[in-house]
Amino acid sequence: MAISSRFSVEISSTLMVVSALSSSINPNHHYRFGHSWRMRPQRRKSYCSISQETNIVEPEKNQNTSIEKQTTKKAIRESPISQKGCPPPLVNALKVSAEQNAARFHFPGHNRGRAGPSSFTQLIGLKPFMHDLPKLRELDNLFCPEGPILEAQQQAAKLFGASETWFLVGGTTCGIQAATMATCSPGDHIIFPRNAHVSVISALVLSGAIPKYIMPMYDSNWDIAGAVTPSQVDRAIKDLEMEGQKASAVFVISPTYHGICSNLSEISQICHVKGIPLIVDEAHGAHFGFQPQLPISALQQGADLAAQSTHKVLCSLTVINVAHVRESCRQRKSLWMFTNSSKHQS
Repeated sequence: MAISSRFSVEISSTLMVVSALSSSINPNHHYRFGHSWRMRPQRRKSYCSISQETNIVEPEKNQNTSIEKQTTKKAIRESPISQKGCPPPLVNALKVSAEQNAARFHFPGHNRGRAGPSSFTQLIGLKPFMHDLPKLRELDNLFCPEGPILEAQQQAAKLFGASETWFLVGGTTCGIQAATMATCSPGDHIIFPRNAHVSVISALVLSGAIPKYIMPMYDSNWDIAGAVTPSQVDRAIKDLEMEGQKASAVFVISPTYHGICSNLSEISQICHVKGIPLIVDEAHGAHFGFQPQLPISALQQGADLAAQSTHKVLCSLTVINVAHVRESCRQRKSLWMFTNSSKHQS
């Protein structure tokens, strides 16, 4: 399931990443799968089903699910982030800065749209240009946030159930590379599936880590690569142990480009017993956790680091991304290596 929100206007991505979403993530859901599951060995009819070994599974429609839905809806309604009259910090800072009647002697060169190409200004108007602002003092500093960016990241962390959240201006690729660099040193081993994104391969080159490949399950009905199973991860870890090695990280794509999810709850338990961090490419799953009928998010299932593309299935502009961690790690320093250093941060 590759759902993309495409917009012709690309405003400064850091300044537009947080919208007034409603919180429905419960941080107490770590290490649980969230539903009662039953086996259904027939042809898959939903791209959002969870793979458990080689079988297709889906949530039981029971009383517990109904209660959980009611609780989630109540949490969404009562979210302090979604209260009227309380705009997101970055949106508010951007609005105040754009409304200042002051001469501008900084980039971007379109000068609030006055120097923009007429073909473009006639198409979208001047307002998008007026809000396309660089790293001004009142708009904070992405590398060392102390104002609206820091507040927005803290709100996003609470919303997604993370310990810390960072806004990315280098795509989910940036988050994946930073997560790999934070967990792997030259010569370390990292376990990941063969259908991983090219960003993982580039992270191997940059980090000097050694890959231990897993072949994902194959879905003959759809002719696509499927999920990674807990037993495959367990076998890969044991194979390395037999060679006198230890995996420094396990990397899983969930959901895949086609919407296939892995059983991250069991995979995370296997990893944590061995003291191995679990990194999840959740680029196409930023909406998980906000709808009870969808699988729960990677963080809720025990992932240590997750990178998401909020522009793919949420309401942010292209290309907006975030990185989440459950506990403090070295990813902050790694992000500095891949984050755009331009004062425009776009």
